[in-house]
Amino acid sequence: MIRLSVNVNKIATLRNARGGNIPDVVEAARTCITAGCHGITVHPRPDARHITFQDVLDLAAMLTVEFNIEGYPGAEFLDLVTRVRPTQVTLVPDPPGVLTSNAGWNLTSGADWLGDVLARLGKAGIRTSLFLETDARQIRRARELGADRIELFTGPYANAFGTPAGQEILAAHREAARLAREIGLGVNAGHDLDLKNIPAYAKAVKGLQEVSIGHALVADALHMGLTRAVKAYLRALGSKPNVKRKRAKRN
Repeated sequence: MIRLSVNVNKIATLRNARGGNIPDVVEAARTCITAGCHGITVHPRPDARHITFQDVLDLAAMLTVEFNIEGYPGAEFLDLVTRVRPTQVTLVPDPPGVLTSNAGWNLTSGADWLGDVLARLGKAGIRTSLFLETDARQIRRARELGADRIELFTGPYANAFGTPAGQEILAAHREAARLAREIGLGVNAGHDLDLKNIPAYAKAVKGLQEVSIGHALVADALHMGLTRAVKAYLRALGSKPNVKRKRAKRN
């Protein structure tokens, strides 16, 4: 089953536009969990324009589902995630001022340092994922560097959805996922997925383990409500809602 991780960055963006704590990011995450999502994703950035480091700490204190933290592996980010120890850290190559993630890592040139980062996260008990495009060399290099999973960048697929080019891109994602599984990598996906383009992607990309969705889901929630939006995305993935469970106590 494909797991749905809801990215709550856009909830924080709306809050930060006015100041204060409306809407409450933690309450939004709690609503998503009650609706059946399997995880919560955040992407704290250096300028704190949406999710703040304090949001990360507040969410970590209450989550009863998997926690996925995305970000560029700078010193502050790595200190934060090793303190929080989320289920998964997804490393992205975003420079500080970029609006949104728009490319995968280039692991074949000057990326050897990521091996040390992945090892540090693994030692902390954190599952690791690298944000990648469908190039086979990049996928093989992710395995060599020690990543547990890759997250396939689905922006180009979403932009070309419904066109012949979209079908070609989907085929490339299907092959990329096959290769990743073959060499021992788990497969996630994310970026610009929505209710229209998800079903075809979920059907074509075999072995897909998790998708993280924020912008489109929150936009749909403005019309249908957050609970209904989460349930609609679960249906689009063909996934069952997560069964609510009590938070495990930490020693």
